[in-house]
Amino acid sequence: MHAQTPVQIAWVTRDLDATEKALTALLGAKKWVRMPGVAFGPDSCTLHGRPADFVADISLSYAGDTQLELIAPVRGDSIYTEFLATAGPGLHHVCVEVDDVEAALQERGAEVVQRGVMPGGMEFAYVSAAGAGVPYIELAYIPDEIKSFFEYVKQEQQ
Repeated sequence: MHAQTPVQIAWVTRDLDATEKALTALLGAKKWVRMPGVAFGPDSCTLHGRPADFVADISLSYAGDTQLELIAPVRGDSIYTEFLATAGPGLHHVCVEVDDVEAALQERGAEVVQRGVMPGGMEFAYVSAAGAGVPYIELAYIPDEIKSFFEYVKQEQQ
């Protein structure tokens, strides 16, 4: 397995405004780009191995080269609603970019909690080591179209 640098740190929250304000002050993020109503359907997403159907509001920014992601569940059951119910708002996951999600999962021998494909073709899988204090690691394949969008978000920080 390759050593990998996390490309993203993510929080789950009930209040995007408050979390944006706090992370702007604490980490120096300058501008947040919101994506309201991002839908994940049962044809492209699973939760605990079963089809999942949920919607979340997402907000992105950067602190240096690290992407900051805020996720506020809107409806449906997801890894995010489960986290809020058990832990409350807080640090949820770090993301590492991989070339192949399936190969990365096999290499790690990790059990998938939630998996899917976002609009735009970004494939993701969340694995957990909660007993060791690591809520989730997200393994993500990020296609060029999504990388271009992320670069736009990053340039908004200039």
